[in-house]
Amino acid sequence: QLQLVESGGGLVQPGGSLRLSCAASGFTLDYDNIGWFRQAPGKEREGVSCIRRTGSNTRYADSVKGRFTISRDNAKNTVSLQMNSLKPEDTATYYCATSRAWDCSLSPRDGYDYWGQGTQVTVSS
Repeated sequence: QLQLVESGGGLVQPGGSLRLSCAASGFTLDYDNIGWFRQAPGKEREGVSCIRRTGSNTRYADSVKGRFTISRDNAKNTVSLQMNSLKPEDTATYYCATSRAWDCSLSPRDGYDYWGQGTQVTVSS
């Protein structure tokens, strides 16, 4: 069974950090671009960060630049999102997804086919 599973979410105070992981089972991530997206209640799903299959290119939403870092470990078949200096507006459900496009994209409509179930991130004091 092909599956993507996100983990690492939780409740954190403003200014804190979390590290999200996206793990694949049943297939290898070696040939996929990986995107991280988030969706807050009542809002559209938005791109947070993505990394190309080779790791040679990464993209970040302006709102997270300098605070979030995406990385991949093909040996472990995982992609991580290190989130520092978290703000209340980062509160959302975070999803990872795979795409076979030439390069990664921050648009959830650009060829992302497999999606995880999401992990909740809540930033609150």
